Amino acid sequence: MADSSTQSIVVAAPPERVAAVICDFPRYPEWTETVRRTEVVEEYTDGYASQVRFTIDAGVMADEYVLAYAYAEDLSHIEWHLVAPSRMQRAQRGSYDIVGNADGTSTVTYTLEVELSVGMIGMFRRKAEKMIMDTALKQLKRRVETPDAAQ
Repeated sequence: MADSSTQSIVVAAPPERVAAVICDFPRYPEWTETVRRTEVVEEYTDGYASQVRFTIDAGVMADEYVLAYAYAEDLSHIEWHLVAPSRMQRAQRGSYDIVGNADGTSTVTYTLEVELSVGMIGMFRRKAEKMIMDTALKQLKRRVETPDAAQ
């Protein structure tokens, strides 16, 4: 498996609002730059997505894949893994950990490990991971902090 990368960001919203945006998979194409389409393939009995198909286009990397999700009861931890290898990925595991802060903000920690099907020199892979994570966290923060976006 690939090395794991982790980054955190503080979001000016309570954990419930952050989790609501993360779990609203059908709306990802509205606020993420690379996600072109999502489809909830399967749901748990509580209505949360258990499997989601993503179609992404990040210029040099376009792919379609299905992720399986699991959630902590209070949604403070949301994790996923790649269901089957895709055209570009052999494996993917990730998680969001959401912690409420005393000032009403939330600290969101994003952990990701991806094993690509194509070879990539280590330093380029680490730079790409950092850029992906920076972008994902900034887009999440912007979406959560935008009034009425998480409806």
